[in-house]
Amino acid sequence: MSKYKLLALDMDGTVLNSAKKITARTKAAINDLIRRGVYVVLGTGRNLAELAEYRDDFAGVNCGILLSGGMIFDFLRDEPIKIHAVDEETILKLIDFGLEEGAMIHLHTVRQSVAREEDIQNMSAFDMGIYQSMFDKICVRCADPKEFVRAHPGEVIKVNLYHRSKASRDRNFARIEPLNLSISFAEAFNLEMSPANVTKGSGLRELCAHLKIDLAETVAIGDAPNDREILQTAGAGVAMGNASDEIKALADFVTLDNDNDGVAAAVDKLFN
Repeated sequence: MSKYKLLALDMDGTVLNSAKKITARTKAAINDLIRRGVYVVLGTGRNLAELAEYRDDFAGVNCGILLSGGMIFDFLRDEPIKIHAVDEETILKLIDFGLEEGAMIHLHTVRQSVAREEDIQNMSAFDMGIYQSMFDKICVRCADPKEFVRAHPGEVIKVNLYHRSKASRDRNFARIEPLNLSISFAEAFNLEMSPANVTKGSGLRELCAHLKIDLAETVAIGDAPNDREILQTAGAGVAMGNASDEIKALADFVTLDNDNDGVAAAVDKLFN
């Protein structure tokens, strides 16, 4: 019998294939673990609104490490277990940096995904075209991100800035780095900002304390730089075959890629 009691799964590039779907084999592997009493947890940069279309796929998943660790959420009770919000002054600075670079500003609250209409309708310019239909459906539109922040004090958990080029992203990284935030890279030219020391790894520690599970009894699977900390924190860190060499190097082992059921292959290896 496997010693592992919890599996934390990244979404994009991991449990979802390149078409942003979960295959029948991967879904079956997850559901089998849940039937056996293993906690299957979503460890993702997504917010609740961005997970809505997958509700049926993950019906048995009871917890999530969402917004890259900014919120630990109980799906069964439909309520947060823990929230880490970014302070208002810092958010306003991040918005200014985004505006200066012509970036798309994306604000995440407990239940909302917030952006400007002009950016939502032009996501391909930020190399985010694959998410166009999702953003069309779920996003709350705001003409002025600063006005939204001031009207919703203490509610913004994570700020994403989607840039038009690597050079633009790198300029903003240099501006943001001194602000004492957790900064992660996801997608092509994205920067994700959370409060200092808030990562998927810190989220896993908080959730394990809540569930009274030892970290040594956990497995995390991911593919991107924002998965670094959780792969290093879990008892076993698994990199997808489509992960970068840097992420593969820090993992305990590398599974197949996300278009070849890498999650199911890792489950077969570690939980049977």
